[in-house]
Amino acid sequence: MSRLEGACIVGQSGGPTSVINASAYGVIKAALDDPAITRVYGAYHGIRGVLDDQLLIMDEEDPKELALLPYTPSSALGSCRYKMKKPEEDETDYRRILEIFKKYQVRYFFYIGGNDSMDTCAKVSRYLAKVGYECRVMGVPKTIDNDLFGTDHCPGYASAAKYIATTFMEVYLDAHVYDTGTVTIVECMGRHAGWLTAACALAGTKGCAPDLIYLPERDFDMNQFLQEVDALYRKNGYCIVAVSEGIHYADGSFVSEAKTAATDGFGHAQLGGLAAVLANAVKEKTGAKTRGIELSLLQRCAAHVASGTDIAESMAARKRAVEETLAGTTGKMVGFVCDRTNGYRCQLQLFDLEQVANYEKKMPPEMINEAGNGVTQAFIDYCAPLVVGESALPREDGLPRFCRLKKVFAK
Repeated sequence: MSRLEGACIVGQSGGPTSVINASAYGVIKAALDDPAITRVYGAYHGIRGVLDDQLLIMDEEDPKELALLPYTPSSALGSCRYKMKKPEEDETDYRRILEIFKKYQVRYFFYIGGNDSMDTCAKVSRYLAKVGYECRVMGVPKTIDNDLFGTDHCPGYASAAKYIATTFMEVYLDAHVYDTGTVTIVECMGRHAGWLTAACALAGTKGCAPDLIYLPERDFDMNQFLQEVDALYRKNGYCIVAVSEGIHYADGSFVSEAKTAATDGFGHAQLGGLAAVLANAVKEKTGAKTRGIELSLLQRCAAHVASGTDIAESMAARKRAVEETLAGTTGKMVGFVCDRTNGYRCQLQLFDLEQVANYEKKMPPEMINEAGNGVTQAFIDYCAPLVVGESALPREDGLPRFCRLKKVFAK
C-alpha cells in the first residue's frame, strides 16, 4: 500500500500514567522524523480537542523539551473522559471529526488510552472507512489497570506496580517500628481487575510481604476478612492488608461505603474511602490500632520510581505504531507478546481494535491463591520482570526536571 502524505494527530485519553508521555513521545518523534507526515498535531484534551478544534502544533515545540516527555508524568497533551455514541446511532461527533481532519489534512490518527479509549479509536476507524476518507488509525495502549485484551501487559502498569511494591516495602518497615501492634490497610486502584493491587506481593520477595491481599476477581466476605485479620493480628501483633478499590460482595455491590451517585464520562461509579471503611471495621472487631491508607492518584504519577522496562517498551511500541500506519496498517492496537521461560523477552504485535475495545482482562485463577487472600508464584513470575530498570529522570536543584511545553495552538 502506498504511503499517504498528510498530517497526524496524537491524543491522550483516560487516566494518566507515569509513562503515557513516553508513549506520546515515541509517536511524536517518529512522526516528526518521517517526511510523509507533513505536520504533527497534539489533540488538546484527547478527542475533545479534535471536536473543539483545539490542536497543538508539536512541530513548534523545542526538541530538548520534547525529549523530557518520557520522564514526565501525567498527560502532557491533556486528557478527557468522553464517550462517543456509536456512529450507527449518531454521526454528529464523527462528522465533526471528519471536518477537522479535512481542515488540517490529517491522514494519521494515534490515540493513547485504555479500554474506553480503544473503543473510541475503533469507532472513529470504522466511521472513516464507511465514508471513504483515507486515514490510518492506530490505538496505543496505556493503563495502570493492566486490563486490556490481547496484550501481555499495558504500558504504565509496570511503573505503577513498581511504585506499589516499593511503597509496601516502606509501609512494612514503618508499621513494625513500635512495640505496640497495628493493622494497616492500603487501598490500591483497580475497579474490576486486581493486577495493580497484586503487585504489592513483589515486596514479599524482599522480605516485606503484605499479610493479606484482596482482589475484585473474588467475592469479598466481610466476616471472613475480619476473622483472617484478627487471627494474624493476635498471632503476630501486626497485620498489613492490600485491597483493590473495586472489591465487592457476592451480590456485586462495592464494599466501599464511599461509592456515590457520581460517575465519570463513561458511567463508571467514583470509588474511594475503602481503606477507611475497612480500618474502622477492624478496629471495632479487634480493638487494635488501625491505619487506612488510600494511595489514590499517587500510584499513577510516580515518575521518580518509573520502571526502565516500562519506558523502553512504551517508546518502542509507539515507534512501531507510526511505522505500521505509514506502511498502510489501520484499525489496530500495538501490544506485547512476552516469553518468560528462559529470562524475559518481549515482542510487539498488532491486535484488532474491535476485539480490544471494552473487553476487560482480569487476573487468571492460577495467579490467585486458593483462599482468595493472596497471589501465587505464577503472578510473581509474571510481574517481576516488568519492574526492572531505572528511569533516567533528569533533576534540577535536587528536584525532577519535567517537560514544559509551549502549547502553540493551530488556527
